[in-house]
Amino acid sequence: MIIPKTKEEIELMRESALIVSKTLGILAAEVKPGVSTLFLDKLAEDFIRSEGAEPGFLGLYDFPNTLCMSPNQQVVHGIPNNEPLDEGDIISIDCGAIKNGFYGDHAYTFAVGEIDDEVERLLKVTKESLYVGIREFKAGNRVGDVAFAIQQYCESNGYGVVRELVGHGLGRTMHEDPEMPNYGRRGRGKKFVEGMVVAIEPMINMGVRQIRQHADGWTITTKDNKPSAHFEHNVALVNGKPELLSTFAYIYNALGIESDEEDEFRSQTLVL
Repeated sequence: MIIPKTKEEIELMRESALIVSKTLGILAAEVKPGVSTLFLDKLAEDFIRSEGAEPGFLGLYDFPNTLCMSPNQQVVHGIPNNEPLDEGDIISIDCGAIKNGFYGDHAYTFAVGEIDDEVERLLKVTKESLYVGIREFKAGNRVGDVAFAIQQYCESNGYGVVRELVGHGLGRTMHEDPEMPNYGRRGRGKKFVEGMVVAIEPMINMGVRQIRQHADGWTITTKDNKPSAHFEHNVALVNGKPELLSTFAYIYNALGIESDEEDEFRSQTLVL
């Protein structure tokens, strides 16, 4: 069952989402060769708690850490460890926070130093597909419209679209209805309703779409061990249009990147 949010609840969710956005911005400045994912995990936990929130992933379904840290061929749900990142790696950082009873949850895939041109293109196309999907999150559309748009965009660029892992509704629990797959058919699935909030999150592989789960019960990698990218935003349906609750602006500020990619999805100016 889809649970629409009131305007007041959406603003509370924006607060939670922006805590995650700020956390990713802090991490952006620290993602570099020689840094361990466990070090980044501790930074994230400390910052989230300093904002009066709780880490959204820590203990959820018994997950042991604050962040899901998934380098290179890992798709999602990687567990932080003491192994240092290497030049040329990529690392998907998925972060959650809960404050005032509501969750924020989004992800960004970072380059570690200089990366291969082909891998950089994977990141670019995956992030572009996120916004392609968000544009379809509007009054009158259905889950399949977002799914189809993401799938078509990524497959037309030669990439594999993961089937087993999906986005989701978001609210007082981390995973609400509806499921938001990244593949599907137009006009299919649940219809979008005013006030609903979703996490849209393309998980896209450089090679085949198939994945495998490891013995730790969490880590998921590509079947062919080629790189995978993951980008995620939290989006509310407001006045029939998609309204971003999360932002990558803190990341871009840390990395010295100028971007207007989010402007069309904001009804108000974001103040950093």
